Amino acid sequence: MKSITIILALISTTLFAQDYAIQQLEESPRHHEWVEIESNGRTLHTFVAYPEVSENATVVIVIHENRGLNDWARSFADQLAEKGFIAVAPDLISNTVDGFEKTSDFPTSDEARSAIYGLDPDFVTEDLMHVLSYAHDIDAGNGKVAVAGFCWGGSQSFRFATNAGDAIEAALVFYGTGPREEAQYESVEAPVFGFYGGNDNRVNSTIEMSENAMAKFENPYHYEIYEGAGHAYMRSGDNPEIESDHPNKMARDKSWKRLVDILTNL
Repeated sequence: MKSITIILALISTTLFAQDYAIQQLEESPRHHEWVEIESNGRTLHTFVAYPEVSENATVVIVIHENRGLNDWARSFADQLAEKGFIAVAPDLISNTVDGFEKTSDFPTSDEARSAIYGLDPDFVTEDLMHVLSYAHDIDAGNGKVAVAGFCWGGSQSFRFATNAGDAIEAALVFYGTGPREEAQYESVEAPVFGFYGGNDNRVNSTIEMSENAMAKFENPYHYEIYEGAGHAYMRSGDNPEIESDHPNKMARDKSWKRLVDILTNL
């Protein structure tokens, strides 16, 4: 009986988080739209959120977690727009599995995750290059484009920095690992900013290698580790039911301040 109670509690918490993200999106006064980008011989569905500002804004490409472009990822994009930035969030498993145009079409998040882990890295890079081209062409943009990603998306953000050259202003890596091969770091031209939870040693154990490689090639790498926070703290810290002094909530709030400061000063 105890195990059933725990499972139900977890399901309830997950559903609440999804409901919160949906509500946040539905109540947002900002303009949202879906755009279609042609890449890798298929349509890449991409969610775009615009800020309510009078001047052209920096564009941020948002790379989702390993569960796809879910409601929280879109909510994060809208929250970025609330801070004054244009958010462009591609659904990287768009039309990669027959019968499923978007993440929301997958029956379960586990199936979406399986689709993501089936993607070839070069396939993802080509997608992101097309998204980058779209981002640079946005009329309301100011010509500056950064990339930010979470978990799997954090790793993709770091990897994209090795491919995008000076076409991006910065890569913001939230609890994602860097490239495994030292030589890959040589091509990084944009500064990389890392955001890590203290209780996430699977990821944090790779930081030293990335730091050494970035230093070897004289590429800027600045990171913060938030004590007590776990993996995916940006998502879990968004839950309005979480206590204000919870490490994930505190890390999320500190990360938001740092994120906005970085983007504002690009």
